[in-house]
Amino acid sequence: MSDEFSPSADGASPLPDGLEELAPDSTFHFSCHPGVPCFNRCCHDLALPLTPYDVMGLCRFLGMDGESFLERYATVRTFPDTGFPLPFLNMDDVETLPCPFVGPEGCAVYAARPAACRSYPLGRGSRLGRQGVEERHFLVREPHCRGFAGTQEWTPQRWQEDQGLPPYNAFNDRYMRLMSMVGATGKPLEPQLATLALLCLYQLDAFRALIEEKKLFEHVEISPQRAEDVLFADEATLDFGLDWLELVIFGRCPGLSARGR
Repeated sequence: MSDEFSPSADGASPLPDGLEELAPDSTFHFSCHPGVPCFNRCCHDLALPLTPYDVMGLCRFLGMDGESFLERYATVRTFPDTGFPLPFLNMDDVETLPCPFVGPEGCAVYAARPAACRSYPLGRGSRLGRQGVEERHFLVREPHCRGFAGTQEWTPQRWQEDQGLPPYNAFNDRYMRLMSMVGATGKPLEPQLATLALLCLYQLDAFRALIEEKKLFEHVEISPQRAEDVLFADEATLDFGLDWLELVIFGRCPGLSARGR
């Protein structure tokens, strides 16, 4: 997740080794399954950031609340320019540093795997442009990967759809937009707001409890249906959390209005 194209916003800089830019209609061949010689090798020694939508899905799959998940499986850092939380998945503390969810048969949380895992070997760079989110795609070619020897052909769009990435991208782009707005101010979030961001975006159960305890719905214009969804559906809770943060930080939000305004 990035608020600017990577590795180069204008395409003038050379790409790092192992990256190949793809046009929207470009094709590539890739297939990953237990029969590939390098199966599971890419699931070790990772610096894997977790987005709010990633954590939401993993918590739901594992039957955990956000606070317990972060405590057990993640190390929370911050984006230096904005102060927003940035959890990284902890690798198991053994010699090869495997992902805690990988085993000989593959990924134990495959149905809820994070966006970075779904996207591989496709990289996505995005930024906010005049017409909304603009994106570029890159193919990541690592020396160990034998998946490129597969015969199945993909375009960037078909690969993302096949891997279930559209909702991940949509929520990640919303988070990117909010961070870009804060970044444009030149002032990272104060610690209190950073703590609120962690609660609203990564600890949805605790955020729902806060909504009811502080009667947050009394302070905003919200339909009864949306209010009900926020309290019972994770996606709606995360959607409201993004709007609530924007309202708190900037005093305004296109998707949510304070009462009396």
